[in-house]
Order: sequence, then structure tokens, then C-alpha cells
Amino acid sequence: MEQTTERHLTPSSASRFVTAILTALVFVVALNLRAPLTSVGPLLPRIGTSEHLNATMQGLLGSLPIFAFALVSPMVHRIAERLGIERTVLVAMAFLTLGIVIRSTCGTTGLWVGTLVIGCSIAVGNVLVPAIVKRDYPGRTSLATGIYSACMTGMAAFASAVTLPLSDAIGWRGTLGIWAVPAGTVTLLWLWRSRVNAPRTAVGAGTVVEARSDDRRGSAPTTRSRRVSMWKKPEAWAVTLFMGLQSVNYYVCVTWLPTIEVSFGVPADRTGWHLAVFQLVGIVMGLLIPVLLKGDSQVAAVVVASVPLAIGALGLAFAPQLDLLWIVIASIGSGCSLVVALSLIGLKTSTTEETTQLSGMAQCVGYLLAAVGPTLAGTLYDITSGWRTVLIMLAILAVAQTAIGVIVGRGTGVKR
Repeated sequence: MEQTTERHLTPSSASRFVTAILTALVFVVALNLRAPLTSVGPLLPRIGTSEHLNATMQGLLGSLPIFAFALVSPMVHRIAERLGIERTVLVAMAFLTLGIVIRSTCGTTGLWVGTLVIGCSIAVGNVLVPAIVKRDYPGRTSLATGIYSACMTGMAAFASAVTLPLSDAIGWRGTLGIWAVPAGTVTLLWLWRSRVNAPRTAVGAGTVVEARSDDRRGSAPTTRSRRVSMWKKPEAWAVTLFMGLQSVNYYVCVTWLPTIEVSFGVPADRTGWHLAVFQLVGIVMGLLIPVLLKGDSQVAAVVVASVPLAIGALGLAFAPQLDLLWIVIASIGSGCSLVVALSLIGLKTSTTEETTQLSGMAQCVGYLLAAVGPTLAGTLYDITSGWRTVLIMLAILAVAQTAIGVIVGRGTGVKR
């Protein structure tokens, strides 16, 4: 069995600064894991008109990256074992940049192919970032997950807010293409991290974990434990279902919320800002919810995360004149739910390997469920010619999320 050793060091201030910066680059990766997707929702009516897509096809375009999440997520663990976590993230960010360029410059075919490449690339980050956070921030997993979630959601909110004004200026293709700039930047930064490869450090811990030479080159963690089949663990399935249900709610909202509001008479230019509010409030709540994730039980955090989703959906369905109020309430649940779901992956496992496996499983099955959401919502609209049925569906799913989350929160974790 290969071992890692730990020794206390007293590095220079410059060395500690560089190490902290390299470690924190995982949050820069997080900035690129949602914006290329959330920028699509406000543009769907324009894309639909330009490409002659009905509501079902628009929903499928919004769902395609999520289908890619489900397809790629279970493969990520094996890829990371072969290439190493650091190199795998680097390749994913490079392909993310390429996918964004293809989506915005290669016509109708490029729109679909680029969207698929984007989804596959982001899937890698979705799986590996929680594992990197657990590895690099031991003892601070929930707080680091909150920061990671805030980075994701913050950039997603910014994308939602600026999408329509940018589209008015440079067109919808140019607006989608502009996200290649931050993706390309993080690719170069991660290349720097992979080359410099400072020792793995828990920020503020005062120690450096030295791995064997192959890990220092960026390979996957070399410590091996008896392999756990997550697919046979009821606790793992409960975490997976919680991840899937909160993902359904989130992706239906970011895909269709602007369109739903327009159907209720809200001016189109306000809907992008409302979607930004939906995500910005989620950032604040995502940073606060780790307080409830301390201790052996996460039941309180699950309830706070799930119940507002049902209230917001039902409120918007039956009192749409108070749309901003319901959006804020739903965003409280959405922001908390993402952090709770990601934290449960780390809190319910013991090692980085287990975390990566559970992350892959949860995001495979969870996002497969989530992928159905936007397409099903579009189909329900085509059938009923209204959005109330869709909103009631979201409320029912939020109730199911609460029940499953309570089971997960009371549990002790994935047993070997």
C-alpha cells in the first residue's frame, strides 16, 4: 500500500502565499461551472425564434448539458485515476473553452455539438471539485463547499443579469461565446497550478502533506483502500436522490423562469434580473447554511433547504403578481439545497476515493433525473398551454426532496 506522510514546515511568507493561491484556484474553476449554462435560459426565446425550436426543443437544448452530466459523471473517477485529478481538470477546462467557441460560431449543428461538449466538460468539474475541496480543506469541508457554491452561483447570477443587455448589443451567439474568455483564463491558471504543483495544504493548518512523486506530478491520490461499491449502498442512493431532486428544481428554474415570468406579464428585461436575484440570494444562503451542517445530524439544514422550494413554486403558481417574493423564497431553498447536497457527499464519506465515487454516482443518477426536468417542463407547457402544472410539479418534487433529505440527514454515512 502506498503511503502519504505529513511533516510540519515553516515555509516563507511568499511560499505560503503561493500555496494558498494555488489551492484556492479550485474556486476559480467553480466560477466556470454554471455561467455557460445559465446564460442560455434568458436567450431561449431568441434562440427558438432564430433556430425554429418549439418549447420542447428549447427544453431539450437546456437539458442536453445535464444529460451529459449523467453520461460522463460515472467515468470521471476512472479517468482521474489514469490521468490524475489535476490533469483531468485541466483537460476539462480546455474542452469547456473549445465547446463554448463551437456553440457560438458553428451554426445550428455547432449549437448542439458545442452544448454537448460544454456539458461533458462541466461534468468533470462537478465530480472532481468536491473531492479536491475535501482533500485540500480537511475539517472545513462545509465552509469550503459554501464558498465553492457561492463562486458557481455568483458567476451564474452575473451571467443571467448581463445576458439580455449583451444580446441586444452583440447578438445571442456573441453573448454565448463571450464565456470562452473566463474559461480560457482558468485553463491557463490551472496549467500553472499543475506545473508549479505546490504541496497539498489545508489552508491555515500549518502542515503540508507530501505525497509520493507520482502524486506530486498531478496524479490521483495514491492511497488505496478497499474499494466500496457505492451502487449497493442505500445511503449512497439517498444522497443521490437528494442531489437529483434539487438539481431538477434548479435547472427547471434557470431554464424556464424568465419564460414563465413573461407569460405572467413581466417585462422581458426584468426577467433576467429576477433570475440573477434568484441566484444571488442563493449565494448568501449557501454561505450561511453550513452553520446547520455541523454535528452528526443534517436534518435542520435539509428542511431549511427544501421547504422554501415548495413554497416558492406554489406561490408563483397561484399568486404570480407577487413573483419577486416567491422567487426570493425559492432562491433561499435553491442556494441552500446545492450546498447541502454537495456537503452530504463529503460528510457521508471517509476518504477522497469514496468522495469521488459517491460524487460520480450522485451526479450521474442525480443529473439524469435533472435532465428530464427542463424537457418535461417544456412538454407540459406544450400540452397545457400554461406553466401552473409545471410549478405544481416542482412543489411536489420539493416535498419528496424534504422526505429523502431527512433520511439522509439522520444517517451516519456510507458504511464500508
